[in-house]
Amino acid sequence: MVKFTARLATAEERDNWDALVTANPNGGNILQSASFAEVKSHHGWTPRFLVFESADYTTYNLVIEKRLPLLGALWYLIKGPDVADPAHVPAILDACRDLARTGRHNVFAVKVEPDIPADDDVHRLFLDAGLVKTFDLQPNDHTAILDTTPEPNQLLRNLHSRGRNAVRRAIREGVEVRRMDPTDENFSTMYRLMAHIEDRSAAKLRSYEYYSRFWKSFADAGQGRLYFVYEDGEPSVGAFVINYGLKGTYKDGGSKPKRSQYGDSHLVQWQAITDLKEEFGIVEYDFCGTPPSDRLKDPIHQHHGLGLFKTSFTKTVTDFVGCYDLPLSAWKYRVWNAIGERVARQIYWRRHHQPFY
Repeated sequence: MVKFTARLATAEERDNWDALVTANPNGGNILQSASFAEVKSHHGWTPRFLVFESADYTTYNLVIEKRLPLLGALWYLIKGPDVADPAHVPAILDACRDLARTGRHNVFAVKVEPDIPADDDVHRLFLDAGLVKTFDLQPNDHTAILDTTPEPNQLLRNLHSRGRNAVRRAIREGVEVRRMDPTDENFSTMYRLMAHIEDRSAAKLRSYEYYSRFWKSFADAGQGRLYFVYEDGEPSVGAFVINYGLKGTYKDGGSKPKRSQYGDSHLVQWQAITDLKEEFGIVEYDFCGTPPSDRLKDPIHQHHGLGLFKTSFTKTVTDFVGCYDLPLSAWKYRVWNAIGERVARQIYWRRHHQPFY
């Protein structure tokens, strides 16, 4: 049975964090990045850069920490741990438990969220390891992922017919996609476009401060880019996409309602996909959030419309395991689970009008 040890990253490892994370067994995740750590450090979380080592491999994982009165610290391995085999998760957590204890970090619970496809055997494995299934937090715990390894012409042919036809028609009718500079003015425009989506769905936006810091952090790192489509001289569709290692991600999008250009939203995605493939050699593109695979056709699901759009590129929806908690203090976790988390989220919302997580 594999055994891991855990430690905090060295200064040199933190300086090279993204290169190390993208070399993890599954290629890392944008929410494990140095840019994301920087963003969360301004919004109530303390980044911890953890290194898990075994005889076979080393995996680098971001933990964000929230300290809570009376209870101590909550550690959130956001989109982690990144492991070569689901069976290694319990060993990683044993190492995490040892680090929390010997380092005197006063951690009462560890929240994990590995990018491992959901499976009954994995669920039983996690429960047997003492994990507690809890509600999912990230939009791409259920998501559409496009294989981008084929050459461009074949990749276009591989799209779902709805998406392929929309892309071709938009190109034929002269829809123009522009890559935009990461300026405050363009970020403000993007945020206004996103507000239109909020008006038409159950999605809730974080503050402009959060998004602009997120976009700027990734853009400054050479990992994020902004695209607009114009109609009648005004931006009508926007998309912020990320390249991280060999993965592309459609992070944020927005559009005006009642547009006349058919396929404009599809063409933005196609442009982003082909750009990232050409410049960075991405092997997959995550559309970042759909309904679960068994609710794709459910019209009352809050992400039904987004799911229809994203599965017009690829029919395949991946359901990841989502969030599990590892209690390190039984009584503190009971308090957290019974009332602490609910109160903490309410207080944070009242103070900041932002989600706790």
